[in-house]
Amino acid sequence: MTLPPFARRTAAATTRAATALAMLALTGCASFSSDGGFGQVAQLTKDRTGQTPVVQRQPEQTQAAAERVAQLLSQPLSADSSVEIALLNNRGLQARYAELGIAEADLVRAGRLANPSLRFGRLSGNSNGHNSVEIDRALVFNVLGLLTLPLAQQLEQQRFEQVQMQAALATVSLATDTRKAFFEAVAAQQLVGYHGQVKDAADASNDLARRMVAAGNFSKLSQMREQAFYADATAQLTRAQHQAVATRERLVRLLGLSSAGANAFTLPARLPDLPNAPAERQDAEQTAMATRLDVLMARRHTEATARALGLTNATRFVNVLQAGYQNKSATGEQRSNGFEIELELPLFDFGSTRTAQAEGTYLQAVHRTAQVAVNARSEVREAYSAYRTAHALALHYRDEVVPLRQRISEENLLRYNGMLISVFDLLADAREQVAGVSAAVEALRDYWTAETQLQAAMTAASAHGEQP
Repeated sequence: MTLPPFARRTAAATTRAATALAMLALTGCASFSSDGGFGQVAQLTKDRTGQTPVVQRQPEQTQAAAERVAQLLSQPLSADSSVEIALLNNRGLQARYAELGIAEADLVRAGRLANPSLRFGRLSGNSNGHNSVEIDRALVFNVLGLLTLPLAQQLEQQRFEQVQMQAALATVSLATDTRKAFFEAVAAQQLVGYHGQVKDAADASNDLARRMVAAGNFSKLSQMREQAFYADATAQLTRAQHQAVATRERLVRLLGLSSAGANAFTLPARLPDLPNAPAERQDAEQTAMATRLDVLMARRHTEATARALGLTNATRFVNVLQAGYQNKSATGEQRSNGFEIELELPLFDFGSTRTAQAEGTYLQAVHRTAQVAVNARSEVREAYSAYRTAHALALHYRDEVVPLRQRISEENLLRYNGMLISVFDLLADAREQVAGVSAAVEALRDYWTAETQLQAAMTAASAHGEQP
């Protein structure tokens, strides 16, 4: 039955209105979050470092961060304040946070139906001496996108969570690197002072030897030995001074400081004291399996791959399916209404290649996740052994080597006062005492570095940069 023109126009208007309402409903359920997904990144970081990072998207946020950094730089740095400055001031970290916005845009786009396409055609000609115009109009929607919308949105949600964990991993890694750089810079600065004392002792010994040779009561060979030690001490001091500059500049880079800020901070005079006993980590491996970000990332990657396999199966035999409203009108003729469907026929590829590829990708993700877990457990055991060893060595130097060197020095001073040893023996003992203290500083530095690395091995990622 042919509807009258008024009824046809009413039905067409109703159809268009229903279509518009459906489009609004679909797009309304996909929107951007209030924090851009950064809240999860901040929580993951705080749980692992105790510090809360801040994303800087507005000028007032950047200004507040700059004021806080200036306040922290006005006081001698600590490991915790160094980490806070790095999280506030490192521009590379803020660039990583910008990836959250990109990933969220992909997530929102996946929750919205693709824009329809409008086709319009116009033909003009002359028939029986009369000019005629034929107009062809079509509005086409991607129906397949609507059918697979939930699965596509779930897949993008998994990818968005991956980006969140990658941002958290970058933040925790920066905190770890900053703590290690802080301890190395403090130790290098402290060692410069001790190497300077060795050089001063060697300089005094060398000068005295030259005077005694000139007086004729000291052998030339003994004088050359003192001179050789002085030359070696000078070289060691030069290397130590450069090492202090290098470690400080590495800390400057991690803190994100400019040339003006490179000299704006003060390091403490010495490393923190050694704890009397190392921390016990009975559940270190279990903690790593539950909290290590690279393990969580590998799991999420495997889950996302599994969902991608489900999406591939859903679209295996229909690659492109589009449907839409179409009408056609010509001069002097009644408008023709209808619809069209565009379907890609699987004549040459039935989708088996894509299914096989997805299954292979999933198995690859499963095996990589298992390998990440194996590596994580091994690295935690290795890091804990390094931590216990570093503590034992630092404790040995603190309680045995340094006190022993001090007692030897005191005894030699008594012997020198009793004219039982020469001044050269006394200076040589002073050099050995300083060398023992320097070794103790290095052992203490290694302890704090190992402690930081253990925390990273339990909560962050592979020490060797292996990522799924």
